[in-house]
Amino acid sequence: MNITSTDAILLNALQENARIGLESLAELTGLSTATIQRRVKRMKDNGTISQEVVLIDPASVGQTMTFIVMVELERERLSQIEEFTRRATSEAQVQQCYYITGEADFCLVCTAQNMDDYEALTHRLFFENTNVRRFRTSVVMSRKKAGMTVAIATD
Repeated sequence: MNITSTDAILLNALQENARIGLESLAELTGLSTATIQRRVKRMKDNGTISQEVVLIDPASVGQTMTFIVMVELERERLSQIEEFTRRATSEAQVQQCYYITGEADFCLVCTAQNMDDYEALTHRLFFENTNVRRFRTSVVMSRKKAGMTVAIATD
């Protein structure tokens, strides 16, 4: 999709606050609310805007620990990659799952209440999966930045 400077303004505003009103978006761009509504609908329909979510501080709901996990698979046939992806993405404690190049095959960002909770997650995802060769875990000491915003230049 060709992103115009107006689209960039809209997307940046919506990333900051998905509940911003059409009137406020119209003021930002100088366009009518009807035009803004059509543009936002088009970006939702074509997948540029994939979803609207609420970000929750994990610690405020008891998920006080965050882990970065690098996972190596034993074999990398398409069906095995898809199976691991399905298992990882269906697990609520896995916040992010990336299929990557390099020494590991996957990078996961996971949360847990405590170490016992994380250990139970490792059993479900890794130890019970015969295609996982190894996994390496880094414990996040302090969250410095977390988000899913995408940098969009407004020209």
